[in-house]
Amino acid sequence: MKCEKLFQIIDELNESYIDIWEDVCNIESQTIDKAGVDEVGRYFIRLAEKHGWTIETVPMERAGDAVCITMNPNAKGAPVSLSGHLDTVHPKGLFGYPPVKRDAEKIYGPGVADCKGGVVAGFMAMDALERIGYTDRPIQMLLQTDEEVSSRLSDRKTINYICEKAKGSVCFLNLETALEGKLCVQRKGIISYRFDVEGQEAHSSACATMGANAIIEAAHKMLELDQIKDAAGLTCNCALIEGGKVLNTVPAHCTFSINVRFADSEQLAWIENHVKEVAARVYVPGTHTTVSRIGMRIAMEYAERNYQLLDTMNRIFEENGLTALKAYKGKGGSDAADVTASGTPCVDSIGVKGGYVHSPGEYAWLTSLAESAKRVGAVVYCI
Repeated sequence: MKCEKLFQIIDELNESYIDIWEDVCNIESQTIDKAGVDEVGRYFIRLAEKHGWTIETVPMERAGDAVCITMNPNAKGAPVSLSGHLDTVHPKGLFGYPPVKRDAEKIYGPGVADCKGGVVAGFMAMDALERIGYTDRPIQMLLQTDEEVSSRLSDRKTINYICEKAKGSVCFLNLETALEGKLCVQRKGIISYRFDVEGQEAHSSACATMGANAIIEAAHKMLELDQIKDAAGLTCNCALIEGGKVLNTVPAHCTFSINVRFADSEQLAWIENHVKEVAARVYVPGTHTTVSRIGMRIAMEYAERNYQLLDTMNRIFEENGLTALKAYKGKGGSDAADVTASGTPCVDSIGVKGGYVHSPGEYAWLTSLAESAKRVGAVVYCI
């Protein structure tokens, strides 16, 4: 087994890196809180400085600053790229103080699974590789800062930077939350729209002759859009419904937003056309609707190179006493989609294992930190 010494060192480092895991998750970093996201980035930069690794920081105006940390920058082999995001979805204070809690089996808090835990596992793998004298390839840790909003705060500058830095890498390992026995090689894309419905305001007693209820019009449209879930396995979620001011008045304005998940460009084209048709259709006379796209994340479509990478990784895992992982098609969006589209062999969800992500109950299994680090370290060492 090639990685026996590597795995031994990871086990020795485990307790100290669990403490690091707790530290970085106690730094709350909702995407829109640039100061908080940057503080997490500086924490990892300080860790890297202790090792003498190369650090590149790309300033962002609204998003946290993107970071690339490189071990063995002058090695001759093609690099290995690791990546994870530092931002989380909830506002500061929702998890209480301190935000992170631990018991004998789990760690709880914002980002423990999605995705700071995976970043910590990647750092532990790099630390262990350095300790056994690994110098064959550069190892890049690419830190994303507005992943949870599809890179919208940075106008896609963060993800474009990551894709550019990853070019020429022998592989890209995205450190999102892992699933038991699986590794993600395809993911759905996400497209979001906002509908603005205009009607005629009137007293509720006169609505039949004078009013045009925007909320009722919106309800009809949401019901029709909800049927998207029955078309080719697509899913549509209606949310953020706003409208009306007082109980006894027919409202003149209503807005609602949706996001739709799709597997490929063909499904995306169908969605675009269907959304326009629904927006143009009138259910309540006197109403008018406009629709605008407010967010977009491409799908991680089928790529043979991703499946070949998984085959190579499974060979490495089996040679080193780790279980092989089955190909998995994820339902949620990911930066791995953009990396795949840019041509780099990529797999997703090789971080820590946990659950209830994007909720106040988010947790991760403590034992999964070392497992993730061993898988990442073995791939880097043997590929």
